[in-house]
Amino acid sequence: MLNTPSAPTILDVAARAGVSKSVVSRVLRGEYGVAVATRDKVRAAAQELGYVVNSVAQSMVTNRTRTIGVFVRDAAAPFYSQLLTSLQEQAAIRGYGVVTATGAGRFAGPDENTAIARLVSLRVEGLVVSSGLLPSELIAQYASRIPIVLAGRPEQNPTFSSIYCDENVGGASMADHIAALGHTRVAVLSLARETSIPQFMRSEAMIRRLGDLNIETLRLSAEEYSEARIAGAPAVVSQMLKHPEYTALLTPSDRWAIAVLENMRSRNLTAPGHLSVTGYDGIWPFTTDLIGLTTWRQPVGEIGVLAINSIADQIEGALSHPIHQSLNGELIVGRTGGPPPVR
Repeated sequence: MLNTPSAPTILDVAARAGVSKSVVSRVLRGEYGVAVATRDKVRAAAQELGYVVNSVAQSMVTNRTRTIGVFVRDAAAPFYSQLLTSLQEQAAIRGYGVVTATGAGRFAGPDENTAIARLVSLRVEGLVVSSGLLPSELIAQYASRIPIVLAGRPEQNPTFSSIYCDENVGGASMADHIAALGHTRVAVLSLARETSIPQFMRSEAMIRRLGDLNIETLRLSAEEYSEARIAGAPAVVSQMLKHPEYTALLTPSDRWAIAVLENMRSRNLTAPGHLSVTGYDGIWPFTTDLIGLTTWRQPVGEIGVLAINSIADQIEGALSHPIHQSLNGELIVGRTGGPPPVR
């Protein structure tokens, strides 16, 4: 039988450093009252032995895990991946670890709820949820147990916090921009609320604003094209070709816009030469000069920082109640939007 070496214990560290077990424990917990020279000896001994603190055992003593649970719906999507990076970086700055659960955009609502329940069962001290699908009442059921913040989606539920970019302002601003370019007939690709709450809200804001501007609007329901997945882009382009009088297409995300542009390229169609196309989210690299996408940039990094700060402040008692904070986005004027083509 193969003999596996046993992991070093706190007693081994104490023996190597020549101090008591209680001193080692105080040093590893970062407590005050230990001489600098002694702290250095303990840390050096732990490093030499390869000692790793048993977080489970430590949490049983302190009743703290210093861990935040993070659920993101689709880590493969640029918006979610950038948000996840920001959440992890800010959590480290605040002294917390992160336990993550994520899918690949295929989670159904009950599956998302199950994933969140598992995170809570790991004794995380707070929870960040980023999902355009999960109903607020399912999120709220955990709010009596731990602080929760919904990141990247407008929500006013009084039981948990929310940090988000204003979808009404963003959607209306995209409509204003395309109208200012001279378009009088505009198509909007819309998603149902049951598919994505944020994308539904921004699409509806685009349509409302175009109506206010007396611009003729064609609503294209994304659910009719491959169940609202970007694989339906060829069908969307085909639909636009049936309505050449509509000279611009506003899409609810950068991924949709890129998929449409890619299909247009395969048909030797250009933007804005044949059709102006806009995105939404403003995530790198779509905003680079190389791609030149006209889009609305969400402050994703700031959303992540504020979400973690809200959770940490509630955990530490610096914030006694949930907050709802709306952030401003920014119009990115790229090459894919221009004046209407001359027919």
